[in-house]
Amino acid sequence: MKEGLRDYFGRFGEVNECMVMRDPATKRARGFGFITFVDPASVDRVLATEEHELDGKKIDPKVAFPKRSQTKASL
Repeated sequence: MKEGLRDYFGRFGEVNECMVMRDPATKRARGFGFITFVDPASVDRVLATEEHELDGKKIDPKVAFPKRSQTKASL
């Protein structure tokens, strides 16, 4: 699954990292993952493509942003 994801998105630019999220208990794929491209312009190429299909299933790529730190402000 991970290699298929890497191969698919590799069409849009060089993939730096590919991660498929798995359930910690069952180790089964949770149905989503993350791709990091070497060149940020690759993201634009992915988003400019209307439909994406991988292994016979439609996929919906979105830009992911890191969660903000939840630390309290210092006084």
